[in-house]
Amino acid sequence: MLEPFHEHRWLLSAVVSAVLACAEMLSGDFTLLMLAAGAGAGAVTAAIIPGMWLLQVLVAVAVAALLLAVLRPTLLRRVREAPGYRSSLDKLVGSEGVATSEITDAHGQAKVDGEEWSARALEPGSTIAAGEKVEVYEVDGVTLVVYPVFRSLGP
Repeated sequence: MLEPFHEHRWLLSAVVSAVLACAEMLSGDFTLLMLAAGAGAGAVTAAIIPGMWLLQVLVAVAVAALLLAVLRPTLLRRVREAPGYRSSLDKLVGSEGVATSEITDAHGQAKVDGEEWSARALEPGSTIAAGEKVEVYEVDGVTLVVYPVFRSLGP
């Protein structure tokens, strides 16, 4: 089964590159894409200089490291500055959840989108009982600012 790889070692790097590039579509973080480019550079080196496997590995590692250090931060910044981009924290605003402990304006816990979060009540002096449905008003650091869904806000 590995017979083609013994004759054409570049093929192994090319397959690794293709798998990493496909896996990048699931993550969207550009890390696997940079590693795929490094593996592709290793495959090209292996095709040009077939006997020097150490050089192939060094080229793959160097290209991947250079792309991770230089290109990836630039790509991430451009994506995050694009119009309409919302981070996963920004997407929590407006989500509904359940208070898992009593929530006051100082502390509490809520489960939103299947994850447990620190939470505090939007209105000063208010208390939200455990088990009550809440909606996220804003994200303050790693704390969700929430208000009860079925109660009116204000006096």
